[in-house]
Amino acid sequence: MESQSAAGDGAAPLGWFDTGLHWISLVIEATGVAVIVLGAVVAIAVFLLRLARGGEWSGTYHAFRTSLARAILLGLEFLVAADIIGTVAVEATLENLFVLGLIVLIRTFLSFSLEVEINGRWPWQAVRGVEEPARSP
Repeated sequence: MESQSAAGDGAAPLGWFDTGLHWISLVIEATGVAVIVLGAVVAIAVFLLRLARGGEWSGTYHAFRTSLARAILLGLEFLVAADIIGTVAVEATLENLFVLGLIVLIRTFLSFSLEVEINGRWPWQAVRGVEEPARSP
């Protein structure tokens, strides 16, 4: 049995690169999950602390939902990045690209929904009560 040299197999020299991208993708994905979990724990803790201090229910609840939504939104950004890197690291087939597109589409929809939940407007809409600066020609 002969051992294969790195130059003898076209895929061998890039094996370390694919493995590295796979691990980077896993780390970013784990970071996204950790951000969501940690954000949820912090949001719950702050919510309970504000209620224990006699905070008004409506404002406290709104602040809780906003904090939780921001944690989810940030976590989703990490997860989308991990999916993109993960797709590059595996065999680039049309099926994998379609799956990536679907995942990004769903997560983008979730991100827009959370943005509306947090700010009460679409990301491209101007802030209410604030006029956009005049643009010079």
